[in-house]
Amino acid sequence: MSFTLSCCFIVKNEEKVLSRILDCVKKFADEIIIVDTGSTDNTKNIAQNYTDKIFDFEWCDDFSKARNYAFSKSTCDYNMWLDADDYIFPKDIEKILKLKQDAPNFDVLYLNYVTGFDEKFKPTFVFERERILKNDGTFNWVEPVHEVIVPHGKGLHEKINIYHFKSDNPRGDRNLKIYERRILKGEKLSARAMFYYARELYYNAYYEKAINVFLEFLDRKDAWVENKIEACLNLSQCFTMLNDKNNALESLFKSFLYDLPRAEILSQLGNMFLGEGDYEKAEYYYLLALKCKLNVAKGGFVLVDYYNFIPSINLCVIYYNRGDIKKALRYHKRAKRLKSNHPSVIHNEKIFSTNKNF
Repeated sequence: MSFTLSCCFIVKNEEKVLSRILDCVKKFADEIIIVDTGSTDNTKNIAQNYTDKIFDFEWCDDFSKARNYAFSKSTCDYNMWLDADDYIFPKDIEKILKLKQDAPNFDVLYLNYVTGFDEKFKPTFVFERERILKNDGTFNWVEPVHEVIVPHGKGLHEKINIYHFKSDNPRGDRNLKIYERRILKGEKLSARAMFYYARELYYNAYYEKAINVFLEFLDRKDAWVENKIEACLNLSQCFTMLNDKNNALESLFKSFLYDLPRAEILSQLGNMFLGEGDYEKAEYYYLLALKCKLNVAKGGFVLVDYYNFIPSINLCVIYYNRGDIKKALRYHKRAKRLKSNHPSVIHNEKIFSTNKNF
């Protein structure tokens, strides 16, 4: 027995991309819910070609309230949330259709969210999100920005990718301003909100302020370990932008307090030492990065290239400069298998193919 599925959107001025995702969704959704938060373009007219369930929501600086409103309009067994600039490839649509038909027992279904990818659409930045949730009134969005649903019940993990193509609508400091308006009102940020507030400061180049917020976040005992590890990486990037190498390194090493070393951290350590010409330390950390297991199910952000391509291409450089051509060629071939069209791979291929001594 299959289950019914409602796909719920909140949108504003998405005329350039809305049809793309709705053409995907109409192939598996039993119901499409569109909540418009103030479009001034053709968004609502486009939506009418796919559904008559279009609702207006007065914007109040709170994404969770808008998403909860969209969920409240659903009449199906499960709710699936999506953004207008998402996309689902045909092979993943087929997986969703099969999942509906098989109707496994679950309360929350976790799918991969791919927000970075190469020219062949191979994921480079991916993380799991709670994507399909039982429509029983117990799943509610929280946090005004970078909203999330706290999962409960039986969870199911499926290797189905939802791709996020960045919208032409510039975000700029929109999220940052929402946070700062709430802080001015005296609102105390949750640990999660503090983490994302620090990231918004970093994205908007307020590095010194971001550092202070990241450090305050890392002192919180109620912070999620995955966010703490990512905060260490972001903190290091802030210090790097301020040309503070020592604190940048210390921030990366601090992440080891929270869990086993991640390839993102190890590769970044390798990058820093390679930039200093310290091949011995760079080699050490790149080799460790290659041994790390990529685990999207942990829920944290995963930078895929840091687990394979970046260590491989840079180990090729290290061994070449050391004169160990055999090892350099080995890692070149490894990098080539991963990204044959990458400019660095093409450059190295010319060197190896034109020198007969290799």
